[in-house]
Amino acid sequence: MAIVAVSITPIGTGEPSVSRFVAAAQRVLARYPGLTYRLDPMFTTIQGDLREVFAAIADMHDAVAEAGSVRISSVIKVDDRRDKEVPMEEKVRSVERHLRG
Repeated sequence: MAIVAVSITPIGTGEPSVSRFVAAAQRVLARYPGLTYRLDPMFTTIQGDLREVFAAIADMHDAVAEAGSVRISSVIKVDDRRDKEVPMEEKVRSVERHLRG
């Protein structure tokens, strides 16, 4: 199971805000019930089968284009752990335990 951070940014839209483009990309994720995701201020974190995540990212990219962006820059970071499944929430809890200890 992979955990993927993705940031899809429209370029040259003539407006400083990107929230409507982010919303368009987020709507796509509802079509992927096998994925878990979380919107953060700078990235969306997605967890699930790597190929399904990549398919969702391609659809998110298309949604940003359909929302009116003619140029898009994307950053994708993949953590593909294959020895065991660790939910993204557990990764955060593990760090929090270290902070308390």
